[in-house]
Amino acid sequence: MGKSGRALRKVAKEQASAASAERSILWVSNAPWAGTGYGTQCAQVVGRIAGDGHKVAVNANYGFEAGNTSVGLRGNEITVYGSGFGQWRTDAMKANALHWSTVNQSDPLIVTLLDVWTLKRDDVGDIPTLSWTPVDHAPVPAKVAAWFENDNVTAVAMSKFGKAMFDGAGIESVYIPHAFEPDIFKPTPLIDLGNGNVKSGRELLGISNDRFVVMMNSANKGVTPNRKAFGENLLAFAMFAADKPDALLYLHTEQFGAMGGIDLLKLARACNINDEQIKFVDQYAYRSQIAAPVLAGIYSAADVLLSVSRGEGFGIPVIEAQACGVPVIVSDWTAQPELVGDGWVVKTQPEWDAMQDAWFGTPLVADIVDALNQAYERGQGTSQRAIDFVQQYNADTVFNDCWRPLLKASL
Repeated sequence: MGKSGRALRKVAKEQASAASAERSILWVSNAPWAGTGYGTQCAQVVGRIAGDGHKVAVNANYGFEAGNTSVGLRGNEITVYGSGFGQWRTDAMKANALHWSTVNQSDPLIVTLLDVWTLKRDDVGDIPTLSWTPVDHAPVPAKVAAWFENDNVTAVAMSKFGKAMFDGAGIESVYIPHAFEPDIFKPTPLIDLGNGNVKSGRELLGISNDRFVVMMNSANKGVTPNRKAFGENLLAFAMFAADKPDALLYLHTEQFGAMGGIDLLKLARACNINDEQIKFVDQYAYRSQIAAPVLAGIYSAADVLLSVSRGEGFGIPVIEAQACGVPVIVSDWTAQPELVGDGWVVKTQPEWDAMQDAWFGTPLVADIVDALNQAYERGQGTSQRAIDFVQQYNADTVFNDCWRPLLKASL
């Protein structure tokens, strides 16, 4: 082949060596098709990582068990490893990371999007790990802080509050917020259901245009303490709606407590909310996962999002609803107030969570009632202020400004 041929082989070898030097990324979280907050963020970020040409696979700890499969994300085919079999389904992540790195002939990097207090050192071994994790208490719970004592683990805070808590605990961290897909979450007066079937969100839900709709979109999990504060929220709605027959509470959640939550219909009746003033999402459709564009239409049908809780690592519905032009009601605790561009922030009082040895915040019912009254007095309409504010959480912006620099430094 001669001297020029040897030179070409040398260049090709150097290029192959440089390509193999970049780490193989294993993203550990809910399956990217899961309708959970972690699932949607997984799909959102992993699709963009792959679009940048990085070698990335997903290790599902929820939403997929048997074997391995693949899924298309933003035009990229992504390998998905099934979950482990331990209590928190994280016991296979190290083995999957090593397998993925062998496939790509490069060193592994693990990115976790989950509650890190569930993790053990053996779950990742010595593999460099970025842990994008919620902090929904103050101070940082000891079990969370302990995870970051591992010198191969980097803390990635999903809220400014979380970063402040990490700073206070002497834990170095990077701030990367959760985000929303801008081409999906926007004012959506009409939903295209296919086959020429187009409906407004209210038509889909069977709600007339003269109703004042208070929407809750919260996972019904946990009993004591109930992090989503269903008791306080429903009691406040009952007090607010007592003299407002046009008020309607729409609950976009599991109704009966089947996932370790509470029976919300029993709670509503204990709060004296009459049947004409409460409506649940169709439970079969909810369990089958409602498509994101349909959810955008449902948000757009609401007059206010009620999202007051005892603590949030972030609070994705708050930015999704505002992206659709809907004002929000949140509590003044953890990440919630930093997410409000248009809405109301209600007061809380400290509540000790013995499970995490840190403070939650119990929302004050009277303040929720006052916020609902203010929202009612404002009336219906799309909030441009809310839309403008949440553009900082646009998924493209967050990936460009936050994820790309972190991955460049880590790979």
